[in-house]
Amino acid sequence: MDIQPAKKRITKVKLKKKNSIERNESIAGALFVLPMLIGVSVIVLMPIIATFILAFADWKFVAGWDQLKWVGFQNFKDLLGDKVFVKSVINNAIFILTVPITMVVAIVLAVIIDKYVYMKDYFKVAFFMPYISSVVAIAVVWQVLFHPSQGPINQVLMSLGIENPPTWIADPNFALISVMLIHIWISIGFSLIIYIAGLQSIPKELYEAAEMDGANAWYKFRNITLPLVSPTSFFLLVTGIIATFKVFDLIAVLTAGGPMHSTTMLVWHLYKTAFINLEIGYASAIAVILFLFVFLITILQWIGQKKWVNY
Repeated sequence: MDIQPAKKRITKVKLKKKNSIERNESIAGALFVLPMLIGVSVIVLMPIIATFILAFADWKFVAGWDQLKWVGFQNFKDLLGDKVFVKSVINNAIFILTVPITMVVAIVLAVIIDKYVYMKDYFKVAFFMPYISSVVAIAVVWQVLFHPSQGPINQVLMSLGIENPPTWIADPNFALISVMLIHIWISIGFSLIIYIAGLQSIPKELYEAAEMDGANAWYKFRNITLPLVSPTSFFLLVTGIIATFKVFDLIAVLTAGGPMHSTTMLVWHLYKTAFINLEIGYASAIAVILFLFVFLITILQWIGQKKWVNY
């Protein structure tokens, strides 16, 4: 009796059952994911597509659709002559400096806390608290600290003999620096926690071998710590730069973009254009430019990380 045809039939039946099970599992999985996909499409994807479309139109927020006028690239041409927009781009470029400063301070603190400090958990919580606290509450506290005459900071400076200390957020020359200092203070806690996690993943045998060879602390930090936490640094660099383009709440509470647009950022200018001036088309053009800035910077970082990130 030839058993080969029977084996083939059994194999075909098994394949059909397997394919049927896989198909049913795929359908079930799609049904579970469908509500999330619909939500993401309605809440995220559709507004993004609408933004790119409206960037080429002139339309007021309160006007009907019949008032929408297609203007092509006119909105983008107008941006080049918009002094407030140019100022906001410059301010955002300067604000990016908070990222490397935060990373340098955070990694130094992380090394000190991880290796040379007792009560590590206390310091982790203490530095992380500003990051999880309400930004509005933090901004109000710093408003008091930066008060030109009664604030504790200027009181200390005057007690040290400085007769005319800066007026900080009220001075166009110091307002952006003041906001940057607050942003650094808020962000250090997050970077610190991430760096400590990265440091704890480094094998201790590497440090012990370096010590046996007579390496000092600086040599170990430069040749062991920095290369092995480079993936962590890359992560913080990318997320930090993206975060600098999203700064809004600090500006809204502290300065409202002033004085003299010295603290106006792209997101704040976009908000005023869209929801105060109600110029949706022009605000959409700003949003597109903001997207392109973040996208290009992120791509450049992904390309550059091949030269200094060690996986």
